[in-house]
Amino acid sequence: MTELAARIGHARSALFVPGDRPTRFPKALDSGADIVILDLEDAVAVEAKVSARAAVSSFLDTGAEVVVRINGTETDWCADDLAALAQHRCAVMVPKAHSVDQLRWVAARLPAGTALIPLIETARGVAAAASVCGAESVVRAAFGSVDLGAELGVDPDDHTALQYARSAVVLGSAVAGCAAPLDGVTTDLTGAARLAADVEQAATLGFTGKMCIHPAQVDAVNQRFTPTDSELHWAERVVTAAAAGGACTVDGKMVDKPVVDRALGLLARARR
Repeated sequence: MTELAARIGHARSALFVPGDRPTRFPKALDSGADIVILDLEDAVAVEAKVSARAAVSSFLDTGAEVVVRINGTETDWCADDLAALAQHRCAVMVPKAHSVDQLRWVAARLPAGTALIPLIETARGVAAAASVCGAESVVRAAFGSVDLGAELGVDPDDHTALQYARSAVVLGSAVAGCAAPLDGVTTDLTGAARLAADVEQAATLGFTGKMCIHPAQVDAVNQRFTPTDSELHWAERVVTAAAAGGACTVDGKMVDKPVVDRALGLLARARR
C-alpha cells in the first residue's frame, strides 16, 4: 500500500476543492484536512471542465499527493480525465460507483496500483456496496447523500431517510475488509449545529471520516473522529485485562474477543 493509500484509509476529513480554483489548492493542503480532493465533477461548470483538468494536471506536476474526483464514467469528460491522470500519481474518486466492472474500466486506464475511492451515491451502488468495496484497487468507499437523496426523492439532510443506505455502505465496507467509509458532505454552512449533528450520526453508524466542502468544517470533523481520552483509557484497560488471560470484566461488562477488537481498533486510530 502506498503512503497516499494509507492516508486515505486513515483519514478523518477529506476536503473538496473545485478543480477550476487552482489558487485554493495550496490553501486546502494547509487546512488541516487529512486528505484533499480536487474536484473535476459537480463543483465545475461544463464550460470550465477543460481548464479545470489542465489546472489539476499542473498542480499534480508539483508532486502534491491528493485525490482527484473524475467526471462520471457515463460522461463525455471521463476518458479525457483518466488520460490526463494517467500521467501522474494520485488517487481517484469515482462518482456514482455501482459495479466492479465499472471500477475495473477506470483502473485499467490509470497507473497500476492507483488507489480508488468509489463514491456510492446511487440506489444501484448501495445495493452493490459489498462488491464495489471489494473491487481491486479500492482503498475506501465514500457515501454521497446529496445525489442519492435526489434519486430517491428524499431530503438528503434527513438522517432517517438515508439511514439504511448509510448502514449498507458501512456493512459493505466491512464485508470487503476495507476501511470504514467516509460520510457525505454537510451543505449547511450557516453554523456548527448541523455539522455536529451530521458528524455524530455518521460516527454512530460506523463511519470513521467525513467529506467537507469548506475548510471551516475540518476541525470539527477531525475532532469527532479522533478517539477521546476516555475512549482510549477504556481501550487500554480492556487490552490490559484481556492480556491477563481468562474471563474478565471492565466497568462491570464482560470482555470477550469482539470487545478487545473494538478496543484495539480505537488504539490503532489514535496512532495514525
